[in-house]
Amino acid sequence: MPWFTVRVPASSANLGPGFDALGLALGVYLTCRFRRSGALEIHAEGRDAAGIPRGAENLIWQTALAVAASHGLEMPPIELRIANDIPLGKGMGSSAAALTAGVIIADQLLDLRWKRLRVLDEAARLEGHPDNVAACALGSIVASAIDSGGVARAVRLDLPAKFALGVVVPDFELPTSLARSVLPSCYSREDAVFNVQRAALLIAALAAGSVAAFPAALEDRFHQPYREPLVPGLSEILRLRAPGLLGCALSGAGPSILVFHERGYESVCDLVRQIFRLHGHESDVLLAGIAEHGYELTEEPDPAPQPVG
Repeated sequence: MPWFTVRVPASSANLGPGFDALGLALGVYLTCRFRRSGALEIHAEGRDAAGIPRGAENLIWQTALAVAASHGLEMPPIELRIANDIPLGKGMGSSAAALTAGVIIADQLLDLRWKRLRVLDEAARLEGHPDNVAACALGSIVASAIDSGGVARAVRLDLPAKFALGVVVPDFELPTSLARSVLPSCYSREDAVFNVQRAALLIAALAAGSVAAFPAALEDRFHQPYREPLVPGLSEILRLRAPGLLGCALSGAGPSILVFHERGYESVCDLVRQIFRLHGHESDVLLAGIAEHGYELTEEPDPAPQPVG
């Protein structure tokens, strides 16, 4: 059976005020090499590989099964070789990357022949919100929504050349379920207007390359204030101001921190590390930058025939 390889970028969601609506793709990847097999066989290596299930409970495989079942098909067993560089449980879209990979594997082996936006729509349906998977599918910065008919809609834009970003990854995990559980069930009109204004300002600033819109464009009242008790130092990090620093935001549900800065000011990420250290936690800085493209699927060429005699 021929081998296929799918490479899916990590992602950061929310970007401050754009709760469940804005996301971006990061240059850190989940790579899956797969083919049909006589029985399910899963191998994993790379970052946090010990936390990746090798059995039928693996999220990539479970996603492929869900896609097949929803279309009345049966997923054939596969051999799956996972090479992971995305930190698990750190708010960098590891589950969205795995889910996207599972949709692509099902699409390829079931011969569904879906276009990229159809893959995005299926992944968003399974994920329940489109922000991370939209970044996985389209790359760069993406604004997304589920329309009234249940279809995922997304628009991609490029990060201005004068801007750059880093991710500060602390030495502790924050389960998404816990980070979601602390959010309120409703918001005041004042807070809703506050976030709508900032989300609109952020998109306009990113489209136009406006430095003046920051750090106000990253302010949020929907999720970060409620998650501050779960991430030691978050309140200080969000208030950080320094030359070249555009602002900080919780990456997804956290605990990683997305740091927007002007190009050439990568050192501002160390200010976030210092705050984590003051609160008893070490951290790493990933200067991965934006992944300009979404997932990539390739097929290995058939080996050249060997000469006879």
